[in-house]
Amino acid sequence: MSDPAGPAGRAHPGSDEAEAAAPDERETEAAAQADALAKMEDQWRRALADNDNLRKRAVRDGTQLRAQERAAVSLAWLPVLDNLELALAHAPSAEDPLVEGIAAIRSQGIDTLARLGYPRIDAENVPFDPRIHEVVSVSETDEAPPGTVLTVLRPGYGGAETVLRPAAVVVSRAVTPDRG
Repeated sequence: MSDPAGPAGRAHPGSDEAEAAAPDERETEAAAQADALAKMEDQWRRALADNDNLRKRAVRDGTQLRAQERAAVSLAWLPVLDNLELALAHAPSAEDPLVEGIAAIRSQGIDTLARLGYPRIDAENVPFDPRIHEVVSVSETDEAPPGTVLTVLRPGYGGAETVLRPAAVVVSRAVTPDRG
């Protein structure tokens, strides 16, 4: 009988050894293709996730930028409202059509700021809130509980989360007994 590997030790095509080696090579090649496919799928999923994260960050940054610009423009208008308040405080008569016009413009400005997310803060006889109030004076009184806003000297604008300018207020303090 002759050696199936032949004179050089190689398997002849069609021999049992050649047929046995071919499935191993095919399995190795299939495994390599599956690995390559898995890597490509992983890269594809990562690229999709990166794209989604980039989109979310762009939306978040755009929203934040719009809020900052809205606050900057609103803040620039506060001196105008303050001057309208001063004009009304020094007006000779509320019945004057010019005074009524100034009051209407002031109201329109206050409404506009409220629509932009900065409502007016000017309530008196409410508890002091350091997020929306700035204490400029303290007054001893027994007519209001300690920590109550007695007077608003300059209105503020905003809410507890987004304060454009805190209200400048006078706050009550308990009367201290004389030590004499």
